[in-house]
Amino acid sequence: MRIGRLAPLLAAGVTATLVPALAPAQASATEPLGRFAAQKPAWHRCDASQPAAFQCATIKVPLDYGRPGGKTIKLAVSRLKTSVPGKRHGALLFNPGGPGGEGLDMPAEMKDVLPKKVRERYDLIGFDPRGVGRSTPVTCGLTEAEQNFQHPYKAETFSRDVKWARTVADKCRTRNGDTLRYITTRNTARDMDVIRAVLGEKKLSYLGYSYGTYLGAVYAQMFPQRTDRFVLDSSVDPARIWRGMIQVWASGTEPAFTRWTKWTAQHHRTYKLGTTPAQVRKTFWDLVARANRTPIDDGGQKFTGDDIRAGLRPVFFSPKYAAEAVTELKKAAAGHGSSRHSLLPPGVRQAPRWTSAPTGSAAARIPADNSSAAFWTVLCGDTAAWSHDPEQYRRDAVRDKARYPLYGDFASNIMPCAFWGAPAEPVTEVGNKVRLMTVQNQWDSQTPLASGLGMHRALKGSRMVYVKGGEGHGVYSGDPRACADRAVDAYLSTGKLPARDVTCAPPAGRGAKPSLVPRF
Repeated sequence: MRIGRLAPLLAAGVTATLVPALAPAQASATEPLGRFAAQKPAWHRCDASQPAAFQCATIKVPLDYGRPGGKTIKLAVSRLKTSVPGKRHGALLFNPGGPGGEGLDMPAEMKDVLPKKVRERYDLIGFDPRGVGRSTPVTCGLTEAEQNFQHPYKAETFSRDVKWARTVADKCRTRNGDTLRYITTRNTARDMDVIRAVLGEKKLSYLGYSYGTYLGAVYAQMFPQRTDRFVLDSSVDPARIWRGMIQVWASGTEPAFTRWTKWTAQHHRTYKLGTTPAQVRKTFWDLVARANRTPIDDGGQKFTGDDIRAGLRPVFFSPKYAAEAVTELKKAAAGHGSSRHSLLPPGVRQAPRWTSAPTGSAAARIPADNSSAAFWTVLCGDTAAWSHDPEQYRRDAVRDKARYPLYGDFASNIMPCAFWGAPAEPVTEVGNKVRLMTVQNQWDSQTPLASGLGMHRALKGSRMVYVKGGEGHGVYSGDPRACADRAVDAYLSTGKLPARDVTCAPPAGRGAKPSLVPRF
């Protein structure tokens, strides 16, 4: 493996050979990677609808860092400079999650989220990670149906699931060839360090959500001396990369479902789903069984029981929204369906947090399946810990459907990674004492609490801000009322971590609306 030649250097901490810790003007042209640090981007106004101060540029990075003189790819980068240069601390880079989330617009989105004391300390930096959006994008030519990976296990349909997984892998390999091996988290972390060097920064500060927490942790592992003020919000467990992170959606949902049955029983007068948790549970599973026999027609859209299980899995982490959704399904099953999609209660977000879709010519250049293609490219390319035996997935799906009835078979069923090629290099083992901050809601559907605790354990120098009773995927939103947000603001503005882990209560009246997109 060509990139694997760098692994001993990285493990030993000799990271200066990747991108010299020099200002761009000082980078030696004789160093293999120095020419990337020495780039001088042609900054320009990002979009006519945005302020002139919001600037964009493209830079080049090696496709394969083991061969820096070989093929290059494009990275789209953005910046919004601080308006108070005298208070400037450095550059704050963002990632919205994914893999496959576009981050180029995040500086414009975050400028009104960050309080003044934070905003004036940083140039805000966004980028579309390699393979994503307005950077050189990957595509597998996937149809809309092929992009749906939520497949319930059934003995009679398992052969079709295997065919789907193989088709996705084959399409991705055919469209991308050897490029596929280099769209990985480790290479995106290296790209971040190129961005740091191009900006002339000695260190990088960072705010990453969801998948962005893993990306940030990998950067801190590979470049500990370049890691400044890092906030990892709603964390991926580095020990579960990546199949285990999909499976934790199942194991993490069962406690949320139990909590929902208790809450809904206490609100029987409103929802009429049962006076006890057992009755509420029976109401739900009776609906699932009914829909599996005859799909429930709600406003012209028909739902099977499997649709209900998959659609409501993340919603159970917010009991009120789940109770509303099940109530609507119950009405629809009785022939009194509404004209709206009952699996999307009023106000529920359908898009990942902090992700905005490009418009106009930018959108036209991005393949329709880019988000899904990038998702699989990273999940399958990061690690070899995916079985290549379809029967292993069958056994696991049968086992986990019994263990975790709501989603276990979906989470353990076969995925395209079963037919992927070998990774370009070993997965990153995250375990260091870099001092940074993790933030976690108790009731997070996409990175459940067990995942956030796993990241905190791996980062032995971290401080965790835990929102007990907090709901939703993504904690920090710049709310001055919120204990967790104030802790993040204090750290970003001063660089001082709390002396110990912090437990917060969610702010009164701040109810989370669940994201229904199955992404990190």
